[in-house]
Amino acid sequence: MVRLRSWLDDERGATRTGCLFLVLVVVAVVYFGLPIGGMYIRYYRMENEMHTQARFAPSIDNGTIQRRLLQTVDALGLPLEASRRLRIVRTSRPREIVISTTWEETIVLPFYTHVQTFAPEVRERM
Repeated sequence: MVRLRSWLDDERGATRTGCLFLVLVVVAVVYFGLPIGGMYIRYYRMENEMHTQARFAPSIDNGTIQRRLLQTVDALGLPLEASRRLRIVRTSRPREIVISTTWEETIVLPFYTHVQTFAPEVRERM
């Protein structure tokens, strides 16, 4: 007697379990990776804006630089301490501008809490 094989006869269940495990791992990486990645994206965007303002420093005053950076802090949703600790220093020898700030962000994961400190500093010759 000839028997037709169905696609269910070849399944042992390992493929489905392996696929489910892989999907769970990918979901976990995305779920926990997005907040961590967002922290670093905000850091790099703030540092980039600090570089931009430092390049324009010869033609604008410290008040304008500070106002623009405070707007960036607000737009990025950084903690208030980032705006409080914002420092702009111009030196005469060598002629340069130093812009710096610091802030902390907390990541809460199951069974683990991590506090990351960010301290971007930009030096630009004028």
